[in-house]
Amino acid sequence: MGISIDKLKYEDAVELFDFENENRTYFEKMVPSRGDDYYNFDTFMIRHENLLDEQNQGLSYFYLIRERNGEILGRINLVNLDRSQSLGHIGYRVGEKHTGQGIAHKAIHILLDNFRKNGYAKILAKTTNNNIASQKMLEKNGFKKLGVSDDEFEMNGETLRFVNYIWAI
Repeated sequence: MGISIDKLKYEDAVELFDFENENRTYFEKMVPSRGDDYYNFDTFMIRHENLLDEQNQGLSYFYLIRERNGEILGRINLVNLDRSQSLGHIGYRVGEKHTGQGIAHKAIHILLDNFRKNGYAKILAKTTNNNIASQKMLEKNGFKKLGVSDDEFEMNGETLRFVNYIWAI
Protein backbone atom coordinates (compact mmCIF):
# COMPACT_ATOMS: atom_id res chain seq x y z
CA MET A 1 0.00 0.00 0.00
CA GLY A 2 1.43 3.36 -1.03
CA ILE A 3 1.01 6.06 1.58
CA SER A 4 2.05 9.65 2.15
CA ILE A 5 2.14 11.91 5.14
CA ASP A 6 0.69 15.33 4.35
CA LYS A 7 0.97 18.35 6.60
CA LEU A 8 -2.35 19.24 8.20
CA LYS A 9 -4.27 22.05 6.46
CA TYR A 10 -7.37 24.05 7.30
CA GLU A 11 -9.21 22.36 4.41
CA ASP A 12 -8.76 18.94 6.04
CA ALA A 13 -11.15 19.76 8.89
CA VAL A 14 -14.39 18.11 7.72
CA GLU A 15 -12.71 14.93 6.48
CA LEU A 16 -10.59 14.69 9.64
CA PHE A 17 -13.64 15.29 11.87
CA ASP A 18 -15.41 12.40 10.10
CA PHE A 19 -12.32 10.16 10.51
CA GLU A 20 -12.09 10.93 14.23
CA ASN A 21 -15.79 10.25 14.77
CA GLU A 22 -15.65 7.00 12.79
CA ASN A 23 -12.73 5.75 14.91
CA ARG A 24 -13.62 7.23 18.31
CA THR A 25 -14.60 3.98 20.02
CA TYR A 26 -11.57 2.17 18.63
CA PHE A 27 -9.11 4.92 19.64
CA GLU A 28 -10.56 5.21 23.12
CA LYS A 29 -9.74 1.55 23.74
CA MET A 30 -6.03 2.43 23.50
CA VAL A 31 -5.61 6.08 24.46
CA PRO A 32 -7.40 8.37 26.90
CA SER A 33 -10.52 9.98 25.45
CA ARG A 34 -10.32 13.47 24.04
CA GLY A 35 -13.67 14.13 25.68
CA ASP A 36 -17.18 14.55 24.31
CA ASP A 37 -16.56 18.20 23.39
CA TYR A 38 -13.93 17.15 20.85
CA TYR A 39 -16.68 15.46 18.83
CA ASN A 40 -18.73 18.65 18.59
CA PHE A 41 -17.80 20.22 15.24
CA ASP A 42 -17.50 23.78 16.58
CA THR A 43 -15.13 22.66 19.33
CA PHE A 44 -13.25 20.47 16.89
CA MET A 45 -12.73 23.48 14.60
CA ILE A 46 -11.32 25.57 17.45
CA ARG A 47 -8.86 22.79 18.28
CA HIS A 48 -8.05 22.28 14.59
CA GLU A 49 -7.23 25.97 14.19
CA ASN A 50 -5.10 25.87 17.37
CA LEU A 51 -3.09 22.97 15.92
CA LEU A 52 -2.56 24.89 12.70
CA ASP A 53 -1.36 27.94 14.69
CA GLU A 54 1.08 25.75 16.61
CA GLN A 55 2.30 24.24 13.34
CA ASN A 56 2.71 27.68 11.74
CA GLN A 57 4.87 28.73 14.70
CA GLY A 58 7.12 25.70 14.15
CA LEU A 59 6.34 24.28 17.61
CA SER A 60 4.83 21.06 16.27
CA TYR A 61 3.99 19.35 13.01
CA PHE A 62 0.73 17.51 12.38
CA TYR A 63 0.31 15.14 9.46
CA LEU A 64 -2.42 13.06 7.95
CA ILE A 65 -1.45 9.60 6.78
CA ARG A 66 -3.13 9.16 3.41
CA GLU A 67 -3.60 6.39 0.89
CA ARG A 68 -2.66 7.38 -2.65
CA ASN A 69 -6.36 7.86 -3.41
CA GLY A 70 -6.43 10.57 -0.72
CA GLU A 71 -8.30 8.64 1.97
CA ILE A 72 -7.20 9.43 5.54
CA LEU A 73 -5.72 6.30 7.10
CA GLY A 74 -4.40 7.88 10.27
CA ARG A 75 -2.51 10.73 11.88
CA ILE A 76 1.10 11.22 12.89
CA ASN A 77 2.48 14.17 14.79
CA LEU A 78 5.79 15.52 15.96
CA VAL A 79 5.15 17.82 18.91
CA ASN A 80 6.99 19.76 21.62
CA LEU A 81 9.86 20.48 19.27
CA ASP A 82 13.04 21.71 20.92
CA ARG A 83 15.44 22.78 18.20
CA SER A 84 18.20 23.55 20.73
CA GLN A 85 18.23 19.85 21.68
CA SER A 86 17.20 18.55 18.23
CA LEU A 87 14.32 16.84 20.03
CA GLY A 88 10.64 16.16 19.41
CA HIS A 89 7.88 13.81 20.61
CA ILE A 90 6.04 11.54 18.19
CA GLY A 91 2.43 10.42 18.35
CA TYR A 92 0.36 8.47 15.86
CA ARG A 93 -2.92 6.66 15.36
CA VAL A 94 -4.23 4.55 12.50
CA GLY A 95 -7.93 4.03 11.82
CA GLU A 96 -9.40 0.69 12.86
CA LYS A 97 -10.06 -0.64 9.36
CA HIS A 98 -6.43 0.06 8.38
CA THR A 99 -4.60 -1.64 11.25
CA GLY A 100 -2.32 -4.59 10.63
CA GLN A 101 -1.29 -3.33 7.19
CA GLY A 102 2.06 -1.76 8.12
CA ILE A 103 0.71 1.78 7.79
CA ALA A 104 2.07 3.07 11.11
CA HIS A 105 5.46 1.53 10.35
CA LYS A 106 5.63 3.20 6.94
CA ALA A 107 4.39 6.56 8.24
CA ILE A 108 6.91 6.59 11.08
CA HIS A 109 9.69 5.66 8.67
CA ILE A 110 8.74 8.58 6.40
CA LEU A 111 8.54 10.99 9.34
CA LEU A 112 11.88 9.89 10.78
CA ASP A 113 13.54 10.20 7.38
CA ASN A 114 12.15 13.73 6.89
CA PHE A 115 13.19 14.91 10.33
CA ARG A 116 16.62 13.30 10.17
CA LYS A 117 17.21 15.38 7.03
CA ASN A 118 16.07 18.49 8.94
CA GLY A 119 18.62 18.06 11.70
CA TYR A 120 16.61 16.33 14.41
CA ALA A 121 18.64 13.78 16.33
CA LYS A 122 16.22 12.51 19.00
CA ILE A 123 12.53 11.71 19.06
CA LEU A 124 10.68 10.49 22.14
CA ALA A 125 7.60 8.27 22.08
CA LYS A 126 5.35 6.62 24.61
CA THR A 127 2.63 4.03 24.54
CA THR A 128 0.68 2.15 27.14
CA ASN A 129 2.07 -1.04 28.64
CA ASN A 130 -0.88 -3.01 27.23
CA ASN A 131 -0.36 -1.79 23.64
CA ILE A 132 2.08 -4.49 22.57
CA ALA A 133 1.53 -3.82 18.85
CA SER A 134 2.63 -0.19 19.26
CA GLN A 135 5.66 -1.22 21.30
CA LYS A 136 6.74 -3.69 18.61
CA MET A 137 6.16 -1.13 15.86
CA LEU A 138 8.30 1.49 17.63
CA GLU A 139 11.09 -1.01 18.13
CA LYS A 140 10.82 -2.10 14.48
CA ASN A 141 11.46 1.56 13.55
CA GLY A 142 14.62 1.77 15.67
CA PHE A 143 13.17 3.19 18.89
CA LYS A 144 14.85 1.95 22.06
CA LYS A 145 12.89 1.32 25.23
CA LEU A 146 13.81 3.70 28.03
CA GLY A 147 11.58 2.11 30.63
CA VAL A 148 8.12 2.04 32.16
CA SER A 149 6.85 5.01 34.14
CA ASP A 150 6.13 4.61 37.84
CA ASP A 151 2.90 6.58 37.50
CA GLU A 152 -0.24 4.53 37.00
CA PHE A 153 -3.55 5.68 35.51
CA GLU A 154 -6.94 4.10 34.98
CA MET A 155 -8.34 3.63 31.50
CA ASN A 156 -11.28 1.45 30.53
CA GLY A 157 -11.22 -0.23 33.93
CA GLU A 158 -7.57 -1.21 33.60
CA THR A 159 -4.56 0.15 35.53
CA LEU A 160 -1.91 1.19 33.03
CA ARG A 161 1.52 2.77 32.80
CA PHE A 162 3.34 4.45 29.96
CA VAL A 163 6.28 2.76 28.26
CA ASN A 164 8.80 5.37 27.12
CA TYR A 165 10.98 5.13 24.01
CA ILE A 166 13.69 7.14 22.27
CA TRP A 167 14.91 7.21 18.69
CA ALA A 168 18.32 8.78 18.21
CA ILE A 169 20.78 9.08 15.37
